[in-house]
Amino acid sequence: MTTNTKKLKLLKHKSAKVSLGPDRAPARSMLRAVGLTDEDMEKPFIAVANLASDVTPCNVHLTRIADKVKEGIRDA
Repeated sequence: MTTNTKKLKLLKHKSAKVSLGPDRAPARSMLRAVGLTDEDMEKPFIAVANLASDVTPCNVHLTRIADKVKEGIRDA
């Protein structure tokens, strides 16, 4: 097993709970329905929580920050 393969398995250990095994077929089906490919399914799943709100001015900028974070994750 190559170093990259080992690293990917380590990074994906929690994502595998959603994407691997026959009992997770419904979850994989939903992920496919929203556009994930075979290549995407091999990658770790990373969530970016965004608490942006227009209720108070101190949180308005968070969507821009979250978008940049997601862009960085996709580019990595």
